[in-house]
Amino acid sequence: MKEPAVYILASQRNGTLYIGVTSDLVQRIWQHKNNVVEGFTKEYGVHMLVWYELHEDMESAIIREKRLKKWNRAWKLRLIEEMNPNWNDLYDSII
Repeated sequence: MKEPAVYILASQRNGTLYIGVTSDLVQRIWQHKNNVVEGFTKEYGVHMLVWYELHEDMESAIIREKRLKKWNRAWKLRLIEEMNPNWNDLYDSII
């Protein structure tokens, strides 16, 4: 079932971060992990799903993504650690 989501990927704990939005979280994270997506995540090896948030509609997910991208790094790290203090790769928990 497709559901809009905002997500954060990391290269490792406290590593490089990537924020994205999708209507199909499982498929999109699989694409990142398998380097199907050209660009930032492939170039920098950013493949660990460390945070995500589901939304009712795509419009609210896009608004949230844009806001998160403007946050400073410390706020993003705190957001991740509130949900995922051990920086586990959450991909297995969503499939």
